[in-house]
Amino acid sequence: MNKTSHDLAQMRKSYERAELDETHVRPDPLVQFQHWFDAAVHAKALEANAMTLATVGADGGPSTRVVLLKGLDERGLVWYTNYQSRKGRELAAHPQAALQFFWPELERVVRIEGRVEQIAEAESDDYYRTRPLGSRIGAWASPQSEVIPSREHLEANWATIQTQQGQDPVRPAHWGGYRLVPAYWEFWQGRPSRLHDRIVYVKQADGSWQIQRLAP
Repeated sequence: MNKTSHDLAQMRKSYERAELDETHVRPDPLVQFQHWFDAAVHAKALEANAMTLATVGADGGPSTRVVLLKGLDERGLVWYTNYQSRKGRELAAHPQAALQFFWPELERVVRIEGRVEQIAEAESDDYYRTRPLGSRIGAWASPQSEVIPSREHLEANWATIQTQQGQDPVRPAHWGGYRLVPAYWEFWQGRPSRLHDRIVYVKQADGSWQIQRLAP
């Protein structure tokens, strides 16, 4: 059996930066998340808004990828993508998903689960207009998740679309935003001896949040 050049069994880190107590977290998980997100940005975390998105395919199998958080309010967390991509097809079949943020600089993880919905077209239009021109053309040029013959094919398609669309392309109908509406939040703070702090918020039938501690 081939082995890596590193001894994986000995790769470990003791987490000792901070602690998390259920008596001190904010009552609203969105406010708690904003507090942690601001701390990650202040700590210059690499792409602090990068989050792993997990979806379920029509066959029941899971898949993950990294997307970027581009909107956050009391309605939920927003990202943008191609609706015809693999994740788009999976969300059409199973409109439930999970998100995860990992900020190693702060030894923190946040997990969110809930239903997913497409955002209003006007919201997608507004965000699309803020993107760099190259990215706006890219939304037209890339048949995301489809097999393509080569990198050259992709770049040639981009150049053709650039000529066709000019300097002010409109948003393609197959591209736009999704919003995850949270029903569950988990805040994970690394602690020594693997006795990590895990505080969860579970949405109740009356709209309130129940706060609980989980064993690490």
